[in-house]
Amino acid sequence: MDFSNFLLMGQEIGLTVVFLLLFCYDIIASERTKNRWFHWVACSEFAILTVWGFLPKPAGEAFGGMFISSDLTVLMKNILNIATLLVFLQSYSWLNKESKENSLRRSEFFTITLITLLGMYMMISAGNFMMLYIGMETASLPLACLAAFNKYKEKSAEAGVKYILISALSSGIMLFGLSFLYGALGSFYFSDMTLNAVSAPLTLLGFVFFFGGLGFKLSLVPFHLWTADVYEGAPTSVTAYLSVVSKGAATFALIFVLYKVFGQIEAVWQIILWWLSVITITLGNLFAIRQTDIKRFFAFSSISQAGYILLGVIAGTSQGMTAAIFYILVYVFSNLAAFGVISAVEHHGKGNTSISAFNGLSKSNPRLAFIMMLAIFSLAGIPFFAGFFSKFFVFMAAAEQGQYILVFIALLNTVISLFYYLIIIKAMYIKESESEAVVRFRTDSYNRTSLVICTIGIFAAGILSIIYEHIGTLSFGL
Repeated sequence: MDFSNFLLMGQEIGLTVVFLLLFCYDIIASERTKNRWFHWVACSEFAILTVWGFLPKPAGEAFGGMFISSDLTVLMKNILNIATLLVFLQSYSWLNKESKENSLRRSEFFTITLITLLGMYMMISAGNFMMLYIGMETASLPLACLAAFNKYKEKSAEAGVKYILISALSSGIMLFGLSFLYGALGSFYFSDMTLNAVSAPLTLLGFVFFFGGLGFKLSLVPFHLWTADVYEGAPTSVTAYLSVVSKGAATFALIFVLYKVFGQIEAVWQIILWWLSVITITLGNLFAIRQTDIKRFFAFSSISQAGYILLGVIAGTSQGMTAAIFYILVYVFSNLAAFGVISAVEHHGKGNTSISAFNGLSKSNPRLAFIMMLAIFSLAGIPFFAGFFSKFFVFMAAAEQGQYILVFIALLNTVISLFYYLIIIKAMYIKESESEAVVRFRTDSYNRTSLVICTIGIFAAGILSIIYEHIGTLSFGL
C-alpha cells in the first residue's frame, strides 16, 4: 500500500485534524478566551469539515480491503456530519450554563463527540468485520461518557451506567456471532464471505447473534429497553446525537453488511427483519402514547422510526437502499428540529422536560411552536412535508417486493402515530399555560441557526427531487 491510499481516508484525516486543533486550542487558550470563543471555533471548524466533505473524493480500497471508500460512503458520512454540526449548534446554552453543581467543560464534549463520530466513519467504510467491530466500540464507549456528562445529576449517571452495560452485552453477543461466521465462512472480509454465505446452520446462527448486537444501536425491539431511560437521563444534546447520528451510522453499516455479505441468504434475513419491523413500529407507537416526559416520548418515537427504516432495508434493492438513506436524511432534519425546541424550552424552563412545559408555547414563543409543529408533522408523515415523502418511498420499496401486508401494518401504525404526535400540538396550541410552562424568551443565536437549517431541510428534502435522485444514483452501484 502506497501513500496515495491514505487519500481514501480524507474524511477520517480531516476529522482527526479538527480534533487535534480543538485539543491544542483548549490547552493553549486562556480561560477567558475559551469562555468567549471556544464554541464558535469548534462549530466553525466542524462546519468547514462538513462543507469540505461534499467535495469530490477518490474511491477505492485501503489496508488490503479492510477500508472501503466510495461515493455512497462519503454521502453517508456527510449526512452524519450535518447532524453532528446541528447538535453542536444546539448545545451552546447547555454547555455555557453557569452552575455550581456542574463542572462541564466544552472541550470534553466536543472532543469525545468527535471520537464517537470517527468510530462511526469506520463502521460505514468497513470492508472487514473486525474493522466494523472496532468502529462500533470506538463509537459506543465514548457515548457512555456523554450520556453521563452531567455527572452531578442522578439520572445522567444512571443513563451512562445503563448504556455501558447494555453496550458491553451487545458487544459480546456480536463477537459471539462473528466467531460463528468466521468458523462457517473462513474469513472476516466482506468480499470473501459473500462468496461462501449460504443457508448453513452455523452461518444463520452467526448472523442472528451479529444482528442482535447491532440491533442495540438501532433500538429495535427487543433490544430497545435501554432507550427511554438513557434518552431521559442524558443531556438533551447527547440525546439528540444518540437519536439521529448513532442510529444513522448503525443503519448505514447494517445496509452494507446485509447487501454485501448476506445477499445470498436474503430470504432468511427478510423474514427476521419483517417481524422486527412490525413489532418495533407497533410497540414504539403504543408506548409513546403513555409518556409524559418529552424526551421519553421521543425515545419511543425513535424506536418506531427505526422500524420504518427497516422497510427500506427489507426490500433488498437499490431502491430500498435509496429510500432508507433518504429516510435518515429527512429524520435528521425533523428530529433535530424537535430537539432544538426541546433544548431551548428545557434551558429556559429550569430543566423541565415534561410535556406540560410546552402548554401554551404558541402564545409565549410562537416561532418555536411553529418549528416544533413542522418537525412533528414531518415525523408523522403528514403531506406534504419531507417526512411524508420519506415514508412514501420506503413503503413503495417494500410494496414493489410484494410486502403488502407489512406496508398495510405500517400504514395503520402511521395513523396511531398521528394520535400521539398531536398530543404535543395540543399542548402548544390548545392547552393553557400552567405554572411549569415557560414564559417568553429568546433562543441563543447558535440554536436559532440550527433551527433555520432544520426548517429549510424539512422543506427542501420534500420539494427538491434532485436530492432523492442523487442518492439513488449512488445507491444503484452497490
